Amino acid sequence: MRFGILGPLDVRTDDGTPLDPGGPRPRALLTLLLLDAGRSVSIQRLTDGLYGAEPPAGAANALQSQISRLRRRLAPHAEIEATATGYRVAVAPDTVDAHQFEVWSRAGRAALVAGDHGTAAARLREALALWRGPALPDLPDAEAEAARLEELRLAAVQDRIEADLALGGGSELVPELRALLAGRPLSERLYGQLMRALHAAGRPAEALTVYEEARRTLADRLGADPSPELSALHLELLRGVAPERPRLPVQLTRFVGREPELARIAAGLTASRLLTLTGPGGAGKTRLAIEAAQQHPGACFVELAPLTDGATIPYAVLAALGVREGLRSPAADTTDRLLAALEERELLLVLDNCEHLVEEAARLTALLLAACPGVRVLATSRESLGITGEVLVPVPPLPPEPAVRLFLDRARAVRPGFDGHARVAGICAALDGLPLAIELAAARLRTLTPDELADRLHDRFRLLSRGDRSKAPRHRTLRAVVEWSWGLLDEEERELARRLTVFSGGATLAAVEAVCGLPYPEDVLASLVEKSFVEVSEGRYRMLETIRAFAAESLPGPEDLADAHADYFLRLAEEAEPHLRGGGQLPWLARLAAEHADLDAALRHLVRRDTGGALRLMGPLSWFWRLRGVHGERVATARELLATAGDAPPPGLEEEYVLCAINALSGAGDEPELIARVDAVLDAYRGPLRLPYILVLWAVAAGPRPATDAHALTLAGGSPWARALLDVGLGFRAQFAGRPRESEEHFARALAGYRATGDRWGLANCLDPLGMLAHTRGESGRALELLDEGLAYVRELAAPEETADLLRTRATVLLHRGDTAAAVAHFDEALALARGAGLPDKVAAARRGLGDAARLSGNTARARVHYENALQECAANWFSVGETVRSLIGLGRTAAAEGHAEEARDWFRQAAELAVEGPGDLELADAAEALASAAGSAERAAELLGAATGLRGGRTEGDPDVVRVEREARAKLSAEAYDQAFEQGRRQRSAAVSER
Repeated sequence: MRFGILGPLDVRTDDGTPLDPGGPRPRALLTLLLLDAGRSVSIQRLTDGLYGAEPPAGAANALQSQISRLRRRLAPHAEIEATATGYRVAVAPDTVDAHQFEVWSRAGRAALVAGDHGTAAARLREALALWRGPALPDLPDAEAEAARLEELRLAAVQDRIEADLALGGGSELVPELRALLAGRPLSERLYGQLMRALHAAGRPAEALTVYEEARRTLADRLGADPSPELSALHLELLRGVAPERPRLPVQLTRFVGREPELARIAAGLTASRLLTLTGPGGAGKTRLAIEAAQQHPGACFVELAPLTDGATIPYAVLAALGVREGLRSPAADTTDRLLAALEERELLLVLDNCEHLVEEAARLTALLLAACPGVRVLATSRESLGITGEVLVPVPPLPPEPAVRLFLDRARAVRPGFDGHARVAGICAALDGLPLAIELAAARLRTLTPDELADRLHDRFRLLSRGDRSKAPRHRTLRAVVEWSWGLLDEEERELARRLTVFSGGATLAAVEAVCGLPYPEDVLASLVEKSFVEVSEGRYRMLETIRAFAAESLPGPEDLADAHADYFLRLAEEAEPHLRGGGQLPWLARLAAEHADLDAALRHLVRRDTGGALRLMGPLSWFWRLRGVHGERVATARELLATAGDAPPPGLEEEYVLCAINALSGAGDEPELIARVDAVLDAYRGPLRLPYILVLWAVAAGPRPATDAHALTLAGGSPWARALLDVGLGFRAQFAGRPRESEEHFARALAGYRATGDRWGLANCLDPLGMLAHTRGESGRALELLDEGLAYVRELAAPEETADLLRTRATVLLHRGDTAAAVAHFDEALALARGAGLPDKVAAARRGLGDAARLSGNTARARVHYENALQECAANWFSVGETVRSLIGLGRTAAAEGHAEEARDWFRQAAELAVEGPGDLELADAAEALASAAGSAERAAELLGAATGLRGGRTEGDPDVVRVEREARAKLSAEAYDQAFEQGRRQRSAAVSER
């Protein structure tokens, strides 16, 4: 059979009998299949071609019906076969006029390159005779493919005219060229050919007039001058000499960023004669190459993207060099002419877009470099040329700052005065920093607001479908760029690329092998990396989100792959869990941090598909989240999982259920039913905990629990880590109860236990209270030693909450020693960490510390702002009581420093009233010391200081506020009177504070 799609669809049997394929839908379907004659066409592509971006419900069934009807129409002359991914029409490509046209037009151009102008003209006429009208009229939505064919048609017409000009044509070509120019008044090649045809016809004055016509048209419509090539032809006609061909394309937009890459290119071209820019489509390789080549006078730019046959590369280089006389020598070999033209020259040759002809481009480049010592080559390709001595400069996506600059620059072209928006950085990040995508997105600001643009990026290929009309179709839209890269992959590479889309944050080779179900995938991965479809860094393979979104469109069985993905990451989390509580925790923390996006994706998938599996994954992840300060981000996921699990834990998953409930707590203190449910599960639990960090997370989330020591021992079991944790809990309980010596014994024992396990988190959480206890005794030097050791551990862990705590404690010691500047620096660092981790109580503590530093330095106005901000940060939970008390005290001391005694007493009374709600007596001790500073008599001040000592279980040494009050009271009383009042307060403790 013969098929025609260069005009209305025409189907004929071998004897010339026409065959009717049916109505509009069957005709469109057959056209789609014929565009890839002999190859499989995906179901997605067929559906899109028939129904557009929003297919109706049941589109898949409708497609099957259309295929069945079309099969019946074509039988027995041609078959439509089902494939693994779609359908193929089982005919040879040379039976389709579009494919035959491309073959014949390539042959015509090859003859033109070889100087055989007669053969070229004949072959090109044969190719053009296949056209019966506009391409693909039965496929109205195939704009890109139709445009591609029309461009090839115009190129063939111009090549045929070029051959006719070489054969001596002149006046007979003029009407045709004028007709072509009427439809394409901006085509400089047609203007040039018309000028040459008129000159050959003996009409030089008219030829010069055509140049003036071209100059005016370009100025009126584009605001541009004729290209250097057309201007050179004008001079040639004036002077009778060969024109100097253009070297580098002149750019219409400002170049943004890429300073590091420009420096690497400059250094690379100094050290080597071949440098290749590699990177994904849309990364800006061409523009970067042109910018770099500007530094090389005489650089010559050769565009390979329009070529479809590698044999035509030498002709393209000759044409770019302006070696026109060689075309009139049929006997000469094109490559030999090229070598002769470059043999004695020093030149930078820019070969742009080599990837689809990489083998032929590499062979010619190697030949040129070997024979022409003055030639250097700067190539752009999505994969390397693979030549010994080649220097590769990867062109990655733009970093955030230049990406935003590029967006703003291009946005102002369509929306003058645009001065940025809060979501621009997010838009650039979502588009992977790809310059093409950023430019296309910025252009949409002509009709969309930044918010509308950002909200629609989930459908990026539809959104970014309006590109520069002057570009080739495959470089015009985001989808076309990615499709071009996709077309350069073989089926094995495409299959792995589809499967890689299951990973959210990249993957190791082991993960790819386990999840993707393909044995020994390293060679295919290497090929995807070489073709810039996948990035690799430190053993992790990652796709840009834009490429990932494209590849995922044709992923078969995504749920099965997601199951395998979730199973792999569940096993990884369970393997990691015990290591997070020992000396090997750092590499395991780093590994989980690298996989956090995929761990989250696995958890979301399991929440939907497997409640038990989701609980098993959330269990070990809970401690990782705590160490990395991201546990609060999982509240919504935990609540969804808890709702699925129900009111009671599944058998054997009691601990995981408790951790899910803990993660579901918002921290606002308004979930008594959920707290009671967890208490009930733990009270009924009799065996030792497999996940003993439950005790930590539960105490932090719900406050100290009224469990018996015996039950706590049962839960801790014999694990050294858990027993040390139990000592930490008992240490805090003794500290809150005003028994510092007992508290220190527990923390010291816990420290020894954690030293045995090597757990940095446990060590730091012992060193922090031990340091503060030493400081309270007046041993500030020892306190700093302990705190510095703890800080070293938590900084290794990158644990923001514990780091903020230790910094704040160290800042307090420094402040009491008089080193205010260092203390403020620590408080500021603690504040930044707490903000970043979303910890309002820690933010409040850091702000309160800054308030203390400002007040003790005499800046009461600044102090008041810090204390008030600290109060605003305090959430309604048990551990915010202490910070609220201390912030109220700070406001009171600020008022006293400003001479407002009554206001100060009011703040202190509020603090004392709230202190009774705290978890222990320490807040009440703080309130007693504050009330002492505003007491009406020295005896009362001494009594309150005694009460504070009784509540705390010891004296506070080194606190400047307490030292000042004590000094003032002793100055007004005899030593005996002071000691008597102090002792009375110490015995009465809480009663002394509550007296009015």
